[in-house]
Amino acid sequence: MSKKIAILATHGFEESELKSPKEHLEKQGWTTHIISPKSGTIKAWAEKDWGKEYNVDKIISESSASDYDALVLPGGVINPDQLRTNDEAISFVQDFFKQHKPVAAICHGPQILINAEAVNGRNLTSVNSISKDLKNAGAVWEDSEVVVDNGLVTSRTPEDLPAFNAKLVEEINEGKHEDQNL
Repeated sequence: MSKKIAILATHGFEESELKSPKEHLEKQGWTTHIISPKSGTIKAWAEKDWGKEYNVDKIISESSASDYDALVLPGGVINPDQLRTNDEAISFVQDFFKQHKPVAAICHGPQILINAEAVNGRNLTSVNSISKDLKNAGAVWEDSEVVVDNGLVTSRTPEDLPAFNAKLVEEINEGKHEDQNL
């Protein structure tokens, strides 16, 4: 069955954390759209320096969670820091939770979930450097390669991408999680 997945990102996303899930989802025969605050291209961060530019498929203001089956939030230090202070981005993320659709966040990506008020009481993981922020927001944080909580998939770092990608596909195939609350 055909699926459509939104990948929310802006300048400074960790390249592997967007590229790997995108390619894995497309191998399933699914469509992915890179959604960003501005049109054009967004520049990746590739471990220690700037990486490639990626085309933006749609801007947030022209996008709706109802158009997609799931949401992916790549990390990087700059990307989540920009998106978590963008009201349109936060509303977009919140709508996926309100519609009980799978959401996946890796590395620093869960920072966006803090501002979307989507972590309180949820089991998740992230890069260790933001674990205290997540705990302070009410998350039950654990140091594991992948954690799934009612359609919310989280992982720590690019090394966890194989497990992250596999669980993401599993959750998308399961579809809506009616007991997932914001």
